Amino acid sequence: MTLTDTHCHLYLDKFDEDLGQVLDRAYEAGIREIYLPAIDWSSLEQMDKLSHPHIRFHKMAGVHPCEVEKNWPVDADRLAELLSGEEYIAVGETGLDYYWSRDHIDRQKESLSIHCGLAKKLEKPIVLHNRNSTADLLDLIESEQDGALRGVWHCFSGTLEEANRALDLGLYLGIGGILTFKNSKLDQVVAQLPKERLILETDAPFLAPDPKRGKRNEPAYMLYTARKLAEVMGESLEETARITTRNATELFRPN
Repeated sequence: MTLTDTHCHLYLDKFDEDLGQVLDRAYEAGIREIYLPAIDWSSLEQMDKLSHPHIRFHKMAGVHPCEVEKNWPVDADRLAELLSGEEYIAVGETGLDYYWSRDHIDRQKESLSIHCGLAKKLEKPIVLHNRNSTADLLDLIESEQDGALRGVWHCFSGTLEEANRALDLGLYLGIGGILTFKNSKLDQVVAQLPKERLILETDAPFLAPDPKRGKRNEPAYMLYTARKLAEVMGESLEETARITTRNATELFRPN
């Protein structure tokens, strides 16, 4: 059985003390590929410390919406140069976040537009962060969508209506630990979604699934989410792993 963690910040210092053990546990859990979204420019160097003989790492470049103000103006030329090569396979993570602050919404939106433009021009998928900003995020993606934009709404936790709008805009939906939370009711939404547009993720070290909720998340814990998704989809764990890994490959493949 092969699993793919499509969103993991494994390069952060929360993993410094036991990174090797974390990676070994990921391998034992069936993880064979891990996708690494950037938070800011410093993320790019931190990603280079990751290595494992049996796990492939895929790097992204971008500026997280919560880091936009610290990195303003967003250096579009630098991003374009990085993303023009094969080293960085996707744009992000980018998006909108109104939870922590609503002081710089215009700059968040401008940053997201820059990332969308690069994703289309360079034919690479975009990875979208969304917190308390769903309507604005989807409105902006709709305005940018000209048939060339592809990507994922990472850490999806929306309604069925919001999910269907995202799907209509060509997005995949990233399913993480929130699916396992007993009061999230996300399982009722996901059960009505097309399985060919769902991918698995951890967002480690954040959002650990039950029964690890509240602890540091890590790629191996994706097994809990995968089991829950298998239950929701009415599939075996092995088939769920096969479907979500195939979906990840299709989304992040070079055009």
